[in-house]
Amino acid sequence: MPFEVKIFTGEKSSYLSEKIAEAYGIPLGKSSVARFKDGEFEPSFGESIRGEDVFIVQSTFPPADNLLELLLMIDAAKRASAKQVVAVIPYFGFARQDRKDKPRVSIGAKLVANLISAAGATRIITMDLHADQIQGFFDVPVDHLYSSYLFLDYLKNLGLPNLVMATPDVGGTRRANAYAKNLNVDLAICYKQRKVANEVHSMTVIGDIVGKDIVLVDDIIDTGGTLVKAADMMMEKGANSVRACITHPLLSGDAYENLEKSNLTELVVTNTIPLKRESNKIRVLSVAPLFADVIRKVHNYESISTHFIF
Repeated sequence: MPFEVKIFTGEKSSYLSEKIAEAYGIPLGKSSVARFKDGEFEPSFGESIRGEDVFIVQSTFPPADNLLELLLMIDAAKRASAKQVVAVIPYFGFARQDRKDKPRVSIGAKLVANLISAAGATRIITMDLHADQIQGFFDVPVDHLYSSYLFLDYLKNLGLPNLVMATPDVGGTRRANAYAKNLNVDLAICYKQRKVANEVHSMTVIGDIVGKDIVLVDDIIDTGGTLVKAADMMMEKGANSVRACITHPLLSGDAYENLEKSNLTELVVTNTIPLKRESNKIRVLSVAPLFADVIRKVHNYESISTHFIF
C-alpha cells in the first residue's frame, strides 16, 4: 500500500531528513542526483509520487547549489503529478537580504521566495526566518516555526537562579523580550556599531547584568564575532555566566576558534544546518521531531498553532 505522505531530501540535508522520516514513522523516499562533467546536476525521484503529498527537505545554506537542487526537485515533483509539493526549509538562506538597506542592491529573500513559488511549491515549512515579514514574500501558505519551542524547555531545565535574557544587537530585541516575558525574567540589550560587514567596531550593554546568568538569543550565528564580543564584554562588566541559544549555526570563517577562546559557557544550536566540526562548547538540539509532527498535521489539515510559542 503506497504512503500518502512521502518525505524526500536534498543531498546536504540528508542527515536531518533521515531523522524527520524516522520520527514520522516512514522510510525516506528514494531520490538521486546525476552529475555531468561540467558541474551541472539533475535530481530525480526513484519511485512514483503520483497523487501523493510530497515533502522535500532542504536547507538553502551556501553554496547556492542547495537552493538550485531544491528548485529542481520541486519542479520534478510537480511534473510527476504530486498532489502537494511542500518545501521544508529548516534554514531559509538569503533571508538577511530582506530589504534595500543601501542603494543598488537586490532584495534576495523576495527573489528566492519568487523562485520557490515559480518552481511549483504549494506550501512552505520553515524555522526562524531572519525577518518575520519574509512570510509575506510568498504567495503560498507558510508555516513559520520557532526554535523557542525547543530552547525554552532547555533553559527551564538549566534552573539558572539569576537568569537574564539578552540580545547581541538591538535588532533582536523583540525576540529576546519574548523569551524574557515567557520566563518572567529581566532583559538586557547589546548595542553595537559596525564600520564594515561581519566586523564589530564597538559595543555596550543596556540593563543590569552584574551577578546574572546571561542567555543571548538570536536566529543566526555566522562568524561569531558579535556573539563573542558580547559575551566577553558582559563578563568584564560583572556577569556570572554567559550562554547563547542560536537557531542556525552557519559558523563561518574563524567562528569555531573564536568560540573556543571566548567567555561563553556554551552555545546551544539546532541542527537546521550541519556543524562543520564538533566543539565542547556547542550543544545541538534536534528539530526533527518538531518538523515530523508539523508534517503530519499539515497532511491531516490539523492545527499547528501549539507550535507557535512566539
